[in-house]
Amino acid sequence: MNRFLIPVLLAAALAAALPAQAQRALDNMRGPTPLAETTKPAPMVNPDNSDIRRVRNYAMQPPVIPHKIEGYQIDKSANRCMMCHARTRTQESQAPMISVTHFQNRDGNFLAELSPRRYFCLQCHVPQANLTPLVDNQFKDVDTMLNTPSAPNAPAKKK
Repeated sequence: MNRFLIPVLLAAALAAALPAQAQRALDNMRGPTPLAETTKPAPMVNPDNSDIRRVRNYAMQPPVIPHKIEGYQIDKSANRCMMCHARTRTQESQAPMISVTHFQNRDGNFLAELSPRRYFCLQCHVPQANLTPLVDNQFKDVDTMLNTPSAPNAPAKKK
């Protein structure tokens, strides 16, 4: 009887202590606010409007938007982004053309027009603000890695 009672009492003690621990648990990005409480959101900041292309932070990252997009109409009737980024508009706008992948359907076939699944730009592309990153990023793109000299103690490449 005793060997069954100890695990039951232990489980009951852990269950009673768990809610108290969950309320004290902290998340580094939330600061001192416990997980069980709602945080006050940070104030909105003005988006970057420099029109300078930013480097990507990880492989295959969609390019970020380097300009303000407030008031842009992007709905089933119109896509304001295409006034500058469409194939036929880049010469006059000097904006980069959208990727050819945006003209592919889900089967990989190329279309004459922008694919409906790539129509809503803000699903992947986001405007930026000049803020300090919450987490340091050590990402290096392939070009940087290829142009960096090897370390002297690096193992020799096999031929």
